[in-house]
Amino acid sequence: MRAPRRELRRHRRGRAERPWMDPRDLWSESLAGVLARPVRSALTTLGTVLGIGTLVITIGVASTAANQIVGRFDALTATSVTVVVPAPPSGSADPPLVSWSGTDAVERLAGVESSAALSDAEDTANVQVRANDIVAPGTVTEQTLAVVAATPALPEAVRGTMTAGRFYDTGDIARHERVAVLGDQAARLLGIDDVRDAPAVFFKGQSYTVIGVLGGIRRETRLSASVILPPTTAADRMGLKDVTRVLVNTSLGAARQVARQAPIALAPGHEEALTVTAPPDLTKTRKGVQGDVNGLFLILGLVSLVVGAIGIANVTLVTVMERTGEIGLRRALGASRRQVAGQFLAESTTIGLLGGVVGAALGVVAVVCVA
Repeated sequence: MRAPRRELRRHRRGRAERPWMDPRDLWSESLAGVLARPVRSALTTLGTVLGIGTLVITIGVASTAANQIVGRFDALTATSVTVVVPAPPSGSADPPLVSWSGTDAVERLAGVESSAALSDAEDTANVQVRANDIVAPGTVTEQTLAVVAATPALPEAVRGTMTAGRFYDTGDIARHERVAVLGDQAARLLGIDDVRDAPAVFFKGQSYTVIGVLGGIRRETRLSASVILPPTTAADRMGLKDVTRVLVNTSLGAARQVARQAPIALAPGHEEALTVTAPPDLTKTRKGVQGDVNGLFLILGLVSLVVGAIGIANVTLVTVMERTGEIGLRRALGASRRQVAGQFLAESTTIGLLGGVVGAALGVVAVVCVA
């Protein structure tokens, strides 16, 4: 009994010691297996292409979207500084803390792109404004609008544009001209869309010639429903004498520095009486937005990749089950389990590599087009 056992052990060792197939034979057999079923191989490769392509596209689009979101957030928020000027005590004979020409000193600060001074009050927040001086029975001829005063640089300070006519200039201010500029919403409410015929608005028993319409306001959007007067005209006829706010636009990265220097430039020696609203440091916010968006799209891309991998695994399993006869024949001819498994793994690897290269290339092209 010992001799047969030794022969059996020797036979088992011989089977275990059989080497792997030659790599050239392995790849030739794998390629033949892939080409033998071109339709199924193409569909399996398509699953990989979709998975890899989706992963590349989602990561690339996520980076583009995050940068655009942060860029717009920085441009609109991180460059806006507002200085609030307290109202002087009633009956005080002291000069105002901030004069209308104080913005000249602010614009000389490094990093300041534009600035404008504003004056508003509770008494002028709700004024009945008419576009004509004729009261017709049964028709609404009045609109409740705000009346404010501002310096000529207001369009740049609120990031707006003149959609009709022009904004008043220093000559209009010096001559105390009775002119007005309407916000685009106020112009629509009053039915004024063309200023070439010099339309007029009436409020507080006075008439004012409309010389322009200010639209596209991205900062201080409530001014779109306001009537804007020159400072001298507003002081003479509406009592808006004192500056209440100063709007400052800065370049990126200069807002914090300008926020510290603007009160000193506006009211030397009384800068502590002014209140400055400046954007916070957006470094952490920027990184958080980018991380959140990238993480979200990365998860979506990984899901697509997993779906593609599962598709390859399923097709490989079906292929193995359909080729049991071939596997049995190879085993009968002396192929080991490792050799048969290596052939199927090589086939799956070939399909995966081909799909990955094509999917990555298509994903890069799509990201470049989107970006």
